[in-house]
Amino acid sequence: MIFVEPGQRLAAEAEKAEYDLHQNDTEDAGYRRFLHRLAGPLTARLAPGSSGLDFGCGPGPALAAMLNEAGFAVTTYDPYYANYPERLQRQYDFVTCTEAIEHFYFPGREWRRLLAMLRPGGWLGLMTKLARDQAAFATWHYKQDPTHVCFFSRETFRWLAARDGLGIEFIGADVILLHKPESL
Repeated sequence: MIFVEPGQRLAAEAEKAEYDLHQNDTEDAGYRRFLHRLAGPLTARLAPGSSGLDFGCGPGPALAAMLNEAGFAVTTYDPYYANYPERLQRQYDFVTCTEAIEHFYFPGREWRRLLAMLRPGGWLGLMTKLARDQAAFATWHYKQDPTHVCFFSRETFRWLAARDGLGIEFIGADVILLHKPESL
Protein backbone atom coordinates (compact mmCIF):
# COMPACT_ATOMS: atom_id res chain seq x y z
CA MET A 1 0.00 0.00 0.00
CA ILE A 2 1.17 3.49 -0.82
CA PHE A 3 -0.27 6.58 0.80
CA VAL A 4 0.14 10.35 0.73
CA GLU A 5 1.54 11.96 3.87
CA PRO A 6 -1.18 13.82 5.83
CA GLY A 7 0.52 17.19 5.33
CA GLN A 8 0.26 16.73 1.55
CA ARG A 9 -3.51 16.22 1.49
CA LEU A 10 -5.99 18.84 0.37
CA ALA A 11 -8.05 20.77 2.90
CA ALA A 12 -11.69 19.65 3.03
CA GLU A 13 -12.96 22.67 1.06
CA ALA A 14 -10.41 22.16 -1.73
CA GLU A 15 -11.13 18.43 -1.81
CA LYS A 16 -14.88 19.01 -2.21
CA ALA A 17 -14.19 21.60 -4.93
CA GLU A 18 -12.30 18.89 -6.87
CA TYR A 19 -15.20 16.46 -6.45
CA ASP A 20 -17.67 19.10 -7.62
CA LEU A 21 -15.82 19.11 -10.97
CA HIS A 22 -16.70 15.44 -11.58
CA GLN A 23 -19.35 14.90 -14.23
CA ASN A 24 -20.95 11.69 -12.97
CA ASP A 25 -24.40 11.95 -14.53
CA THR A 26 -26.66 9.06 -13.54
CA GLU A 27 -28.05 8.93 -17.10
CA ASP A 28 -24.68 9.06 -18.93
CA ALA A 29 -24.39 5.85 -20.97
CA GLY A 30 -20.58 5.89 -20.95
CA TYR A 31 -20.44 6.29 -17.19
CA ARG A 32 -22.94 3.46 -16.76
CA ARG A 33 -20.80 1.20 -18.98
CA PHE A 34 -17.80 2.06 -16.81
CA LEU A 35 -19.71 1.16 -13.62
CA HIS A 36 -21.15 -2.01 -15.17
CA ARG A 37 -17.66 -3.51 -14.94
CA LEU A 38 -18.43 -3.84 -11.22
CA ALA A 39 -22.23 -4.01 -11.31
CA GLY A 40 -22.38 -6.94 -13.74
CA PRO A 41 -20.13 -9.36 -11.84
CA LEU A 42 -21.54 -8.29 -8.48
CA THR A 43 -25.22 -8.70 -9.38
CA ALA A 44 -24.46 -12.16 -10.80
CA ARG A 45 -23.49 -13.19 -7.26
CA LEU A 46 -26.37 -11.55 -5.35
CA ALA A 47 -29.66 -13.10 -4.34
CA PRO A 48 -32.75 -11.34 -5.73
CA GLY A 49 -33.85 -8.46 -3.53
CA SER A 50 -30.51 -8.11 -1.74
CA SER A 51 -29.93 -4.80 0.03
CA GLY A 52 -26.78 -2.75 -0.29
CA LEU A 53 -24.93 0.46 0.37
CA ASP A 54 -23.03 2.48 -2.22
CA PHE A 55 -20.23 3.89 -0.04
CA GLY A 56 -18.62 7.03 -1.47
CA CYS A 57 -21.35 7.50 -4.09
CA GLY A 58 -20.31 11.04 -5.01
CA PRO A 59 -22.58 13.74 -6.42
CA GLY A 60 -24.20 11.49 -9.03
CA PRO A 61 -25.00 8.08 -7.51
CA ALA A 62 -25.26 6.25 -10.83
CA LEU A 63 -24.24 2.84 -9.47
CA ALA A 64 -26.96 2.98 -6.82
CA ALA A 65 -29.47 3.93 -9.52
CA MET A 66 -28.33 1.02 -11.72
CA LEU A 67 -28.57 -1.48 -8.88
CA ASN A 68 -31.98 -0.17 -7.79
CA GLU A 69 -33.18 -0.52 -11.40
CA ALA A 70 -31.94 -4.13 -11.32
CA GLY A 71 -34.20 -4.88 -8.34
CA PHE A 72 -31.83 -4.38 -5.43
CA ALA A 73 -32.55 -2.04 -2.52
CA VAL A 74 -29.57 0.32 -2.46
CA THR A 75 -28.95 3.34 -0.30
CA THR A 76 -26.03 5.75 -0.52
CA TYR A 77 -23.40 7.27 1.71
CA ASP A 78 -20.83 9.94 0.94
CA PRO A 79 -19.17 12.31 3.42
CA TYR A 80 -19.92 15.28 1.12
CA TYR A 81 -23.01 14.37 -0.92
CA ALA A 82 -25.01 11.86 1.14
CA ASN A 83 -23.74 12.35 4.67
CA TYR A 84 -26.15 10.17 6.61
CA PRO A 85 -23.95 8.44 9.22
CA GLU A 86 -26.84 6.36 10.53
CA ARG A 87 -26.59 4.35 7.29
CA LEU A 88 -23.15 3.22 8.42
CA GLN A 89 -24.64 1.55 11.50
CA ARG A 90 -26.60 -1.05 9.52
CA GLN A 91 -25.56 -4.28 7.87
CA TYR A 92 -26.09 -5.01 4.20
CA ASP A 93 -25.95 -7.95 1.81
CA PHE A 94 -23.43 -5.99 -0.23
CA VAL A 95 -21.42 -2.79 -0.09
CA THR A 96 -19.96 -1.10 -3.14
CA CYS A 97 -17.12 1.38 -3.19
CA THR A 98 -16.29 2.49 -6.72
CA GLU A 99 -13.43 4.89 -7.32
CA ALA A 100 -13.58 5.90 -3.65
CA ILE A 101 -11.19 3.71 -1.64
CA GLU A 102 -8.24 5.70 -2.99
CA HIS A 103 -9.68 8.75 -1.20
CA PHE A 104 -9.55 7.19 2.29
CA TYR A 105 -7.47 9.22 4.76
CA PHE A 106 -7.66 6.38 7.28
CA PRO A 107 -7.77 3.20 5.16
CA GLY A 108 -7.52 0.77 8.08
CA ARG A 109 -10.45 2.35 9.88
CA GLU A 110 -12.54 2.56 6.72
CA TRP A 111 -11.71 -1.05 5.78
CA ARG A 112 -12.96 -2.24 9.17
CA ARG A 113 -16.09 -0.13 8.72
CA LEU A 114 -16.78 -1.64 5.29
CA LEU A 115 -16.42 -5.17 6.64
CA ALA A 116 -18.57 -4.42 9.70
CA MET A 117 -21.40 -3.31 7.41
CA LEU A 118 -21.42 -6.67 5.59
CA ARG A 119 -23.75 -9.39 6.77
CA PRO A 120 -22.32 -12.90 6.89
CA GLY A 121 -22.31 -14.12 3.29
CA GLY A 122 -22.13 -10.53 2.04
CA TRP A 123 -20.13 -9.07 -0.83
CA LEU A 124 -17.82 -6.08 -0.93
CA GLY A 125 -17.41 -4.72 -4.46
CA LEU A 126 -14.50 -2.37 -5.06
CA MET A 127 -13.30 -0.53 -8.12
CA THR A 128 -9.96 1.27 -8.05
CA LYS A 129 -6.84 1.41 -10.17
CA LEU A 130 -4.22 -0.92 -8.72
CA ALA A 131 -0.60 0.04 -8.14
CA ARG A 132 1.74 -2.40 -9.84
CA ASP A 133 5.33 -1.65 -8.88
CA GLN A 134 7.59 1.20 -7.91
CA ALA A 135 8.80 1.90 -11.46
CA ALA A 136 5.26 2.07 -12.87
CA PHE A 137 4.10 4.18 -9.92
CA ALA A 138 6.65 6.88 -10.71
CA THR A 139 4.86 7.79 -13.95
CA TRP A 140 1.33 6.63 -13.08
CA HIS A 141 -1.40 9.11 -14.07
CA TYR A 142 -3.72 7.96 -11.27
CA LYS A 143 -1.52 9.43 -8.54
CA GLN A 144 -1.73 12.88 -10.13
CA ASP A 145 -5.29 13.41 -8.86
CA PRO A 146 -4.79 15.44 -5.67
CA THR A 147 -7.74 13.69 -4.00
CA HIS A 148 -6.15 10.25 -4.44
CA VAL A 149 -4.26 9.63 -1.21
CA CYS A 150 -4.18 5.84 -0.79
CA PHE A 151 -3.12 3.29 -3.41
CA PHE A 152 -3.67 -0.45 -3.19
CA SER A 153 -2.08 -3.32 -5.08
CA ARG A 154 -3.32 -6.84 -5.75
CA GLU A 155 -0.90 -8.01 -3.08
CA THR A 156 -2.43 -5.63 -0.53
CA PHE A 157 -5.94 -6.90 -1.24
CA ARG A 158 -4.80 -10.53 -1.12
CA TRP A 159 -3.17 -9.87 2.26
CA LEU A 160 -6.30 -8.14 3.61
CA ALA A 161 -8.52 -10.97 2.35
CA ALA A 162 -6.31 -13.63 3.96
CA ARG A 163 -6.07 -11.72 7.24
CA ASP A 164 -9.84 -11.15 7.42
CA GLY A 165 -10.94 -14.56 6.16
CA LEU A 166 -12.52 -13.25 2.95
CA GLY A 167 -12.82 -14.83 -0.45
CA ILE A 168 -11.37 -12.63 -3.19
CA GLU A 169 -11.78 -12.33 -6.95
CA PHE A 170 -10.10 -9.87 -9.28
CA ILE A 171 -12.25 -9.00 -12.29
CA GLY A 172 -10.25 -7.34 -15.03
CA ALA A 173 -7.70 -4.69 -14.12
CA ASP A 174 -9.56 -2.74 -11.44
CA VAL A 175 -12.54 -4.59 -9.96
CA ILE A 176 -12.19 -6.56 -6.75
CA LEU A 177 -14.96 -8.67 -5.23
CA LEU A 178 -14.56 -9.86 -1.66
CA HIS A 179 -16.92 -12.36 -0.03
CA LYS A 180 -17.53 -12.56 3.70
CA PRO A 181 -18.16 -16.18 4.67
CA GLU A 182 -21.44 -17.15 6.30
CA SER A 183 -19.64 -18.19 9.48
CA LEU A 184 -17.55 -15.03 9.98
